[in-house]
Amino acid sequence: MTQTGAAASGPRRLLLVAGSGRSGTSVLASTLQMLGAHIPGPEVLPDETNPKGFGESQWVVDFHDRLLRRSNVRVTDARPQAWFDAGRMSTLERVREELSTWLAEQYADDVREVVIKDPRLAWFLGLWRSAALRHGVEQSYVVMLRPPTEVVGSKQKYYNATLGETGRMASWVNAMLHTERATRGGRRAFVHYHDLLDDWTRPVYALGERLGIESVRSASATKIRRVHDLIDPSLHRVRTTWDDLDVPKGLRELADETWEQLVVLADQDLESPSLHASLDDLRARYTQYYEEAEAIAQSSVLAAARQKRKPTDGSKPDPAPVPPATGLSHRLRRAVRPRGRSDRR
Repeated sequence: MTQTGAAASGPRRLLLVAGSGRSGTSVLASTLQMLGAHIPGPEVLPDETNPKGFGESQWVVDFHDRLLRRSNVRVTDARPQAWFDAGRMSTLERVREELSTWLAEQYADDVREVVIKDPRLAWFLGLWRSAALRHGVEQSYVVMLRPPTEVVGSKQKYYNATLGETGRMASWVNAMLHTERATRGGRRAFVHYHDLLDDWTRPVYALGERLGIESVRSASATKIRRVHDLIDPSLHRVRTTWDDLDVPKGLRELADETWEQLVVLADQDLESPSLHASLDDLRARYTQYYEEAEAIAQSSVLAAARQKRKPTDGSKPDPAPVPPATGLSHRLRRAVRPRGRSDRR
């Protein structure tokens, strides 16, 4: 792909689209692509969970997936410790060199603005930052925001049920708090999913001005019409509320407070020390909350591990005495089964 006009003559830019899966990242990435930015191909093919396309480079997905497997981290990992485990991959020079080499190749043929979007991206933002710095590429972050109840409801509807509502909500809190921290201090913007569907021109053009995205600022009428054809308010199919979810009170409070603080960042454009301190406090509280739950559930974890282990004499293991499809041990065993493609997003 080549870029023409102002977009082809400006500085090289890297636009990193982050946020939880099912929060509108695909729609935004595809919008930027239609307006003239470049998503490296080949792209991940559409499927029944996202029929209009993911806006993702297959190379990027495979690269991130390989690093997560080596880190023993899931895309939807709710463990605060998982950020440190995944982060170790970013310190390996061979990994840094692999990404750096690939990124440099994407700016051939007059490409000036590259868009990277993948639900796994947040785990490796530091790695991408390093690659961009090596090549003098300007980097910006766009974080998509959708109410956590709708994110969880959408994942429950479209993805395999390897995680329940509580696990998915914990994953959302963990992901959003650490994504905020990883992008803090960089050139960033927050975009509401609902605003994108209601009238995409307002948030996208504001994004173009804030981050200096020339492909947005110089988009032709033909490209704009293509985006109008892409974005349909009917995409807002899931409208889950707290009344529809069974989530512990403590986790619900953490999710609500996290959402409220992120909305302040998005709506008031407020990057203040006091707001950052509140988000840091939320991240510390979530870590404590998770570690307490982990300690309480230790017996269930050990029971699940014992049942998974096969006897040395070749006999079949006795079934564990847990209620069918309800006990924590059951959910833990299901979590280690092979996952379908959609559940890995």
